[in-house]
Amino acid sequence: MSAAVEFHGVSHTFRVKGKQIQAVRDVSFSLSEGEVFGFVGPNGAGKSTTIKIMLDIINDYQGKVTLYGSDAHQAASRRDVAYVPEAPALYDQFTPLEILRMGLSMNGIKRPDANAWCMGWLERFSVAEYAKRRIRHLSKGNVQRTALAHAMAVEPRLLILDEPLSGLDPVGRKDVVDILNEYKKQGGAIFFTSHVLHDVERIADRFGFINKGQLLTVRSPRELAAERASHFILRYQAEQPLKPTCTLLRPGEFECEMEQSELPAAIAQLNSIGGHLLTAQPAASLESVFFRILAEAS
Repeated sequence: MSAAVEFHGVSHTFRVKGKQIQAVRDVSFSLSEGEVFGFVGPNGAGKSTTIKIMLDIINDYQGKVTLYGSDAHQAASRRDVAYVPEAPALYDQFTPLEILRMGLSMNGIKRPDANAWCMGWLERFSVAEYAKRRIRHLSKGNVQRTALAHAMAVEPRLLILDEPLSGLDPVGRKDVVDILNEYKKQGGAIFFTSHVLHDVERIADRFGFINKGQLLTVRSPRELAAERASHFILRYQAEQPLKPTCTLLRPGEFECEMEQSELPAAIAQLNSIGGHLLTAQPAASLESVFFRILAEAS
C-alpha cells in the first residue's frame, strides 16, 4: 500500500529583495493512511511552504514529493485531497450551504441527497443554524467551521490543514478534534500544522519539528514519553532560584526541569529557604521537547 504522502530530500529557495532565502532544506518524511502527522515549528520555519509544495502551489523545488504514489506535480494526485488554509478565503456573498454544494460540484460528486448531506456536515460542525446566512456575516470561528465542513463533505482520503483550530473557542476545538479523530479511525490521513501544542498532542500520531527550513526530528508520543520519563518540571515560589538553570516565570515564581532522582533534595532545599512548591509534573510534554530542540538547534 502506498504512503499517503512522501517527501524525499525536498529543498526550496526563493528570492526576497535580491537575497536568497532557503525555505525548506532536504526535508524527508512520510505519512501513512489512517495516520495524523503534526507539523510544528515557529513562525517562518517552513510549515506553510511544505504544504504549498505538497499541493504543487510551489513547484520549483528540488527533491521528490508523492501523494498516494503519484508525483505531486500531477493534478490527478490531488483528486482525493482536501485542503483548509489558515485563513480560508470563502466567497463572502455565498452561504455555508452554497459553499458545500459548490464543493461537491467542483469535485464531480453527484448525490441525490446533496442538500441533506451538506446540511449534515454543517450540523456536525455546529454551523447549521447559519446555513443560509452569507459568509460575510459570520464570525471568524464559524467561517473556519464552514471551511472544515466543506473539506469533509467531499470525503477526501487526505486532509491537509494549516492551523485548523485557529479562531475556534475551546468547545469548537474539542468538536473539531473529535471529528478529526473519527476521520482518522475510518482510514483518513491528516497532515496539519498548529501553534497550539496541546492540540497537536491530542491529535497527532507523530510530530515533525521544523526550524529554519530544516526538519529536526520526527517522533511519536510513545517515543516522547520514553525519553522524558525520568524528567520532571517543578514550579515553585521562592526569593531565589534553586539552581542557575531555573527559569523566572514572574517575580518570585520559578520553573525548573530536573531528574526524578533530584526531586527529594530539591524539595528539601526549597523548604530550607522558605519556598513553596506549586507543582511537580512529568516533563514529557510536546512543549518542553519543542523548546529544548529549538535551543539545541540554535
